[in-house]
Amino acid sequence: MQPKRPDTPHPGHGYVTRRVDRYRHGEHEQISDAITEEVPVAMLYNDVPFAVMMVTPLDLEDFALGFSLSEALVAKPEELQSIEVRSRLEGIELAMQVSSDTVEQRAGNGGERLLPGRSGCGLCGARMLEDAVRHPAPVGNGPRVEAAALERALETLHAAQPVNSATGSVHAAAWVDVDGAIVLVREDVGRHNALDKLIGAMVKARIDPEQGFLLVTSRASYEMVTKAASAGITLMAAISAPTALAIHLAESTHLTLVGFARPGSYVIYTHPQRLLHAAGATA
Repeated sequence: MQPKRPDTPHPGHGYVTRRVDRYRHGEHEQISDAITEEVPVAMLYNDVPFAVMMVTPLDLEDFALGFSLSEALVAKPEELQSIEVRSRLEGIELAMQVSSDTVEQRAGNGGERLLPGRSGCGLCGARMLEDAVRHPAPVGNGPRVEAAALERALETLHAAQPVNSATGSVHAAAWVDVDGAIVLVREDVGRHNALDKLIGAMVKARIDPEQGFLLVTSRASYEMVTKAASAGITLMAAISAPTALAIHLAESTHLTLVGFARPGSYVIYTHPQRLLHAAGATA
């Protein structure tokens, strides 16, 4: 009897299961494997198409709000008046009504998006160089965080990622308080999407971005720094490396950028005054 091959969806989990053939150490077995969902999500503002992003279909209202804010399509959360999630045969539509005319200016008059955005893409759809690299305003003072708090967050982050625990293929963006406790986590196949979801969730929960720090499981690319600074986040730690442009933008926005964050080690690239080292550590 042939194994059943169609995907079996797990509603609200962000993944499907599929029968696969696994070979390990010379042994073969058929198992049920969890596979991350990745679907096209069309972003519509006042019925005007703006972008199509490849997204894991979880926390879509958080994504809509965070994307709108981090892409400077709305200046305040109140300008996003409604969000309707519409299931379509080809994917999902996020139909948003906004009071700002920013979207119409960017999308309706030969705007710079209107192109598909891959899940790992931060520049997809940008047609003008000035739209590709935005320079947010400088962030506030923010808290001073003990290195031990970063250590505690790193130790507990894996347990706070249910989709990645099942599939091993998604990124996470976590909001951590000054004591190192993880407050919110959002996951997505795209690192930018995960951060947008987190920003949206933070705004909905009325979390002060100057009362904690951001921890991401991806590299610290320039667009991640841009989104973090746009949200008023003052310290961003990534488990992988930053890019040169990310460092430049973090420096100019006064954001503390930490890379290669691992239990017991990290590298600070900009504004080190916010991360307090263990006793005996030297600069």
